Amino acid sequence: MNSYALPNPSTASRSETLTGSIRVPGDKSISHRAFMFGGLAAGQTRITGLLEGEDVMRTGDAMVAMGAKITRAGNEWVIDGVGNGCLLEPQAPLDFGNAGTGSRLTMGLVGTYDMKTTFIGDASLQSRPMARVLNPLREMGVQVIDAAPGDRLPLTLHGPRRAAPISYRVPMASAQVKSAVLLAALNTPGITTVIEPIMTRDHTEKMLAGFGAALDIETDAQGVRHIRIEGEPRLSGQTIAVPGDPSSAAFPLVAALIVPGSDVTIENVLMNPTRTGIIDTLLEMGASIEILNRRDAGGEEVADLRVRHSQLKGVVVPPARAPFMIDEYPILAVAAAFAEGETVMDGIEELRVKECDRLAAVARGLEANGVDCTESEACLTVRGRPDGKGFGGGTVATHLDHRIAMSFLIMGLATQHPVTVDDRTMIATSFPEFMGLMTGLGALIS
Repeated sequence: MNSYALPNPSTASRSETLTGSIRVPGDKSISHRAFMFGGLAAGQTRITGLLEGEDVMRTGDAMVAMGAKITRAGNEWVIDGVGNGCLLEPQAPLDFGNAGTGSRLTMGLVGTYDMKTTFIGDASLQSRPMARVLNPLREMGVQVIDAAPGDRLPLTLHGPRRAAPISYRVPMASAQVKSAVLLAALNTPGITTVIEPIMTRDHTEKMLAGFGAALDIETDAQGVRHIRIEGEPRLSGQTIAVPGDPSSAAFPLVAALIVPGSDVTIENVLMNPTRTGIIDTLLEMGASIEILNRRDAGGEEVADLRVRHSQLKGVVVPPARAPFMIDEYPILAVAAAFAEGETVMDGIEELRVKECDRLAAVARGLEANGVDCTESEACLTVRGRPDGKGFGGGTVATHLDHRIAMSFLIMGLATQHPVTVDDRTMIATSFPEFMGLMTGLGALIS
């Protein structure tokens, strides 16, 4: 089912300056997990700062369908969980819309339950590969009793009477695969081990420990992480303050860098080292980003970012950084378009299996707006022009991808000619406040 049947185009035009202080919505990754762990834990969980985008709400709906009670009280979400091991069989398919994280993590969560669960989603989600999650679940005894060709949605799982613990080496850098196995282990007796050759975002490990799971994490001499989790733990409700999403912060951040005269402060941004690759890269490009008021918020580091217009230069982005900024490459490509010289982004083949083929979508969007770039199977090279002269005037095909839509609207704020995206509707999946926040800073978006 396509949730975005009526496209709503949008156009961004060259803006004078962007100024002000903003706070971006709560981190998407943490928000998904807060709903899931709160719904699973015994007792009550209270969440502030939750991202109220469509993707996260689908995860909340799924937890309610399996027995959790979720209500909103003022600025707080209150969850009465079912207790680990006590999820109920949903009476209807779980519709995840466009939510890749929510669907994949929930497959891990419910897969080891002796019940039947069906997953459906929109056209974009149906195109995304699920085998990477289903393969380790099969090793634990989970049956995929129905699926679209290529292990895609719609699909139906049925768990074993008693799941088997496994030791699983993640074949690609994927926090979703790692997390799905760890969640499956919660309803599996014994010790399950996830071996992670390349570290990815570690919110699942941190939050599981916070809810009471017994985890042991060891990094060997080669830098390979071994995460061991004891099955069938008691999880207890927690109080969670969700920090601002660095992936969302990247859009106003880059906008301030490329629009002359801009001076913007973005407050309360998550600074987990597994999520700050975009900041590290922009600093290397010469960005004026001041990291202010570093502080701890519920076990995660947060800070305020003051960003000012900067003369950027091209860089070679290390492929090893990709796991720490995989969602930010579209907006990085926009920054690179306004940098002096060549920016090379290699090791980014994972972009081809996101909400769309993001690597191709970014390249076509840049070309449509006069930017010189070269796309290969796992690499994008952008040759920038700091003044943006001759850029713009094109329409970008978004392919139901929220990050493509936002990235090219940001681009249009600094191009000579306006930039149009064919649809902005899906921006609500991750950043429903995007339009209001950006126009409040002075962005010309209609």
